[in-house]
Amino acid sequence: MAALPATEALPAIPEAPPAPAVAPPPPPDVTPAPAPAPPAPVVAPPAPVAAKEAGREPSLGDIFFDYDQSFIRPDAKKTLDKNVEWLRGNARPILIIEGHCDERGSQEYNLALGHRRAKAAQDYLVASGIDEKRIKTISYGKERPFVAGHDESAWQWNRRAHFVLP
Repeated sequence: MAALPATEALPAIPEAPPAPAVAPPPPPDVTPAPAPAPPAPVVAPPAPVAAKEAGREPSLGDIFFDYDQSFIRPDAKKTLDKNVEWLRGNARPILIIEGHCDERGSQEYNLALGHRRAKAAQDYLVASGIDEKRIKTISYGKERPFVAGHDESAWQWNRRAHFVLP
C-alpha cells in the first residue's frame, strides 16, 4: 500500500470581527384605538307632502305588512280606503302595485311573498269597486328596498305594497 502524501497545514481562517452592537428597535407607539363611531341614527322616510303644497297630484299611499305576512293590517285598510277614494275620482288607465319584502328569506320565497302582498292590495281595491283591468301587479321581492339597513327598523319599511301611477 502506498503511503498518503503529507498534508500541508492550511492557513488559519481569520475570525470574523464581532458584529456591531445594534440598538433594539424603539417600542411600538401604543395608542388606544379610537372608539367606534356610534351607529347612524335610523331616519324614518319623509312624510308625504300634501298634494296642494307640492303643486302636483297626490301620490297613493303605500301599505306595510308584518314579517312573513300578506294579510291587510287595520292601519293599511285606512290607507287603502284613501287610495280607493282617490282612484274613484281619477280615472287613470293603469295602476301598478309593486310587492316588496325585507332582505330575509331566499329570492324565490320573497318574490312569491311580494306577489301575495301586491295581490292582497289588488283584491282589496277590486272589492272596493276599482276595476280590476286598471290594476297590474308585480313583485320585486327583496330587490328594491325602500330603506337600507339590516335590522327591524329598516325591514319594517321594506315589507310593503307600493302604488305607482305610470
